[in-house]
This record gives sequence, structure tokens and C-alpha cells, in this order.
Amino acid sequence: MKKLLTTMMLAAVGTMLTASADELPLIQNVNAYESCLLNGDWNYIVDVQEEGYYDYRMNPTAWGFFRNSKPQKPEDLIEYDFDKSPTMKIPSDWNTQDERLFFYEGTVWFKKSFQAVPVQDYRTLLYFGAVNYDCHVWVNGKKAGHHIGGFTPFNYDISNLLKQGENTVIVKVDNKRHAEDVPTQIFDWWNYGGITRDVKLVKVPQVYLEDYDLQLLKAADKAKVREITFSAKLSAKEAGHKVVVNIPELKLEKQLTTDAEGRVSTTLKVAAKKLQLWSPENPKLYDVRISLDTSMFADEIGFRTIETRDKQILLNGKPIFLKGISIHNEKPNGGGRANTVEDAHTLLSWAKELGCNFVRLAHYPHHEEMVREAERMGILVWSEIPVYWTIAWTNPKTFDNAKQQLTDMIARDHNRANVIIWSIANETPHSAQRDDFLGRLAKYARTLDDTRLISMAMEVTGASNYVNRLNDNMNQYVDVVSFNQYIGWYRDVNDAPKMKWEIPYNKPVIVSEFGGGARYGYHGAKNQRWTEEFQENLYKENTAMLDKIEGLAGTTPWILKDFRSPRRVLPGVQDYYNRKGLLSDKGEKKLAFYVLKKWYETK
Repeated sequence: MKKLLTTMMLAAVGTMLTASADELPLIQNVNAYESCLLNGDWNYIVDVQEEGYYDYRMNPTAWGFFRNSKPQKPEDLIEYDFDKSPTMKIPSDWNTQDERLFFYEGTVWFKKSFQAVPVQDYRTLLYFGAVNYDCHVWVNGKKAGHHIGGFTPFNYDISNLLKQGENTVIVKVDNKRHAEDVPTQIFDWWNYGGITRDVKLVKVPQVYLEDYDLQLLKAADKAKVREITFSAKLSAKEAGHKVVVNIPELKLEKQLTTDAEGRVSTTLKVAAKKLQLWSPENPKLYDVRISLDTSMFADEIGFRTIETRDKQILLNGKPIFLKGISIHNEKPNGGGRANTVEDAHTLLSWAKELGCNFVRLAHYPHHEEMVREAERMGILVWSEIPVYWTIAWTNPKTFDNAKQQLTDMIARDHNRANVIIWSIANETPHSAQRDDFLGRLAKYARTLDDTRLISMAMEVTGASNYVNRLNDNMNQYVDVVSFNQYIGWYRDVNDAPKMKWEIPYNKPVIVSEFGGGARYGYHGAKNQRWTEEFQENLYKENTAMLDKIEGLAGTTPWILKDFRSPRRVLPGVQDYYNRKGLLSDKGEKKLAFYVLKKWYETK
């Protein structure tokens, strides 16, 4: 629902330099609202020493680049000019858009000009799909907000910052790594900097539907009636607003009135024989229409249940084996941050060809269209926040950062039927501090959404000769026990037939990573590192070994395709790519692809 910029609403214009936008909770289903993309050419300035933000004493300056100043007199000294600076396509990452910035980590400023005309009785939100990592936003020289976190969306109310005619938005983006960040200072993927996902102006009523939720309740196997819960929350705590939820195909409609908290909730009942459940075999989505007072918008929502019983995962009450693969949010043909529907469809089509019904979107939330395209294609999803390796477990700000990223991940995708697992961490070292940090995250996730499963990618630390025993205090917080193992890559592949696995928890098991590297087109003996034959044999030995694990409910091998990583420096083989992909960075299938495909055909 795209409209011209001239339809965007303007409220009273703030003229004071102290004016600022309101930082708002994330709006649900932003694509349902009338909006205007600010994508396209943005001017940019590389600011290595952040002189556009700090003075020479490293104090924030009132004369920064955010003012977008122009000389008013011949003698005026202004040492920057956005309009004379180069442009970059947004959304994108700067690493692949400017060869000078391939390895760059630091600050880059971006500027976009746009036209706006006032429309009464509406507000304007400025929405970013993602900016990596630390960003400050100004509109017409006035501060809109500050966001930390590179993979989740955020929005501001900028109504009071806009003016009629030409407006400018300026964004300071800093992707430098720090020990207290989420992810932390070291990680095994490329630190793509920039405005990496869509930027939108979103037109909303003065009071709008901030969030809503529809979930199918679990029921007995032969229940004749199924129940769908519906709840919604307004952007203001106001009673008396009329909310109507309508699912025309099911002939369900309910009119509700908000309470003093601006909330409504109800249960919709439908005959079980009329309800088609979403599944990989039948990814049924229903047209759902929701209105608030005089405004109405639509979503497509599927209904299914997900639960565990002992060592089984049950989808719609029936056991399912999750035939998965891990995927990074990187473009399918070469490097660069993936951010389009086409990127998503290509990656997910490769997964489908592999035989997958499940993907692990690692190690951070992918762009929204990746999740929605997977839903349309019948692919289940594990979604994860980047609590990765050695986080600053005792730093309160680090916890708050992780909690906010978890909040925004769930807020964006909690109505997606294909999302069945929220993951809170990957390969974290054991300690009491870590257990407290992750335990609190798990409990918090359940307060946001108790309809899905919680998991995390653990490490096997109890290895003794040929016995691997999983021993992790986080077992009490997760629904699914998941762990990474690399027999054949970080341990001799000949050990695979000898290995025994002890998982002392009555819960389903997902092997969330296994695999090894190979350069596409490099051939040799099966014991020669980096050859396709080495990787092929590794997959044969691993799949035979995994068949012996009691309670194995799924796998997500590492990884669908080769991806860029500064940790992978071996010339002629890695060349700054992690080569554990079953496909090359250009999408060429390696021999191991066919081994996993054949194994999944037996599941």
C-alpha cells in the first residue's frame, strides 16, 4: 500500500532545536499501512574520526553534520557537504557498495531529502527495517532518536519534526565492535555496516493499532470445535475505541471495544472440519481484516499448533522431523546483506530443493520478507538473537540490549505461523553469570509469547573419548535441547562411527550445527581437507552417526551457502569466506548437498 510522499501527514511543526521525536514500541505489520519508501540514492560521508559528531576534545558538538549546514556568507567555514558527496543505494551495506569500505568499521553518515505535504488527523512514523549497528537519527536537524542493534526494526513518531515541502533525514551509522555489544566483539560472519533494510514513512491515525495477535489454541485430537485467540493493543491507553476482527473465509467476525488500557481480547470459535491448518505440505494463509474505528487493514495469517511431548516435536498434534539447514542473511549470489523478496526466494528455493521443511535463520533476525516468504513456501523457522559466544554476562546494558532485540524480534514475527522456535543464544560458555543472563531471557520470552518453543544452540562439553554427554544448566529453560557438534572437522571424521551421545533430558533434540568446509570445484581424496570429497564423506559419516541419537527431532547443518567472514583468511581456499556451505557463494552445489538431500528423503 504505497502512496506518494505528498499524502504523508504533517502535525504542528516543531521549531525549537530541543524538539525530538517519540520513540515508540514497534508497530505490528508495518506493510499494512499506507507508506512511502525512502529507499534509493542517499548521500554519504565517511567519517573515520567522527568529526561530524564530536569536537576535537571528544565532546558532542552542536555543529555536527546532522545540521546539514550551508555557507550563508563567503567567509563561512563548513567542511562538509552532503549534496556534493557520493550516493549509495539504500537499503544496502557499505562494504559491497564502495570498495574502499570493504573492511571498514566505523562511522558513515547518510542523508536523504524528501517532499511532504500536511494531511490532518494523522501521524507520521519513520521506520527502519535495520541499521547496523549504533545509529542516531535526525529529521530537519532535530534529534529523532538513537538505536542500538543491527538486525531488528525500530520506529519513531516524527510528526512534530516535519515541515511542508522539502525535508531531510540524516543518519549516523557506526558498526564498530565492542565487547559489551550484542553480538560481542568477535563473531564468525561479516560485519556489514549501513542502513541494510527498508526505510519508510508510515501514515497512521492519531491512535492506531500498535499490536495484535491471533493464535490457534491446542485441542484434543478429535475436537469438533477449534478456538483462535485474538488480542490487540492500541498506541494509547484509551477506552471506547471500536475494534473489529474478521476472517471472511471462516465466516468469523467479532466487534470489540477497548478497555481503559487500550486493549481488547476475545476467542473465536470455528468448526474443526472447516479450519485448514498451516503445515509445510499445506501452507494455508487466511485473509484477516482488522479495523479500528474508521481505519482497516489486512494481514495473511496461518493457524497451527506447536508443542513437545517427551522427545517429540508435534506440529498440529502430529510428530514431525525437522529437515533443516542454517542460513545467513547474505545475498545468494556473492556477498552483501540480503534484503529483498528475490534474495529470500532464491535462498529458500535452494533449501526446498535440498528437501528442507525447516530453516535456522542464524545468528540474528533476518529481514521480514525472509520470514514471510518462508511462510508462503511452507518452511518452518527457527529465529535467533545474536547472543553469540562470549557476551558481557554481568553488564546490565548488555542484558537490556539483548532483551530489546528479543522484544523486537518477537513483536515483528509473532503472527507468522511458520516461526516455531525462538532461540536466545549460540555456543555460549558455561558459567553462573551466563545461566542467569540466559535464564532471564528465556523467562522473558515466555511472557511475550507462550505459544512457541524456546531453544538455544548449546555446546557439548562433557566429551570423554568416544562418549559425548550434553550437560547444560539451560536445559531447564528450553523446550528443545539443541547443540552444535563438528565431528569430522574439529575432530577426526573417523571418530564418527565410534561416537555415542548421551542427552539426559526428556526433551526433543535438534543438532543445530554440523558440517565442514570445501571449496567448490576443488577435488581430491576424501581425507584431503577442503576438497568436495572430504566434505561429502564428512556428511555421510555424520548422518549415519546422527541416526543413532535417541530423540533426534531435527537438524540444521552448517550451512546452506558459503558466506563472508573476516576470520577465514586462507589464501586460495577461504579468501575471507567461510566455506562450510553446501553451495558456493555463487550458488553452485557441492557433492555434500546431494548426501544431505538423500538422507532427508529417508526422514
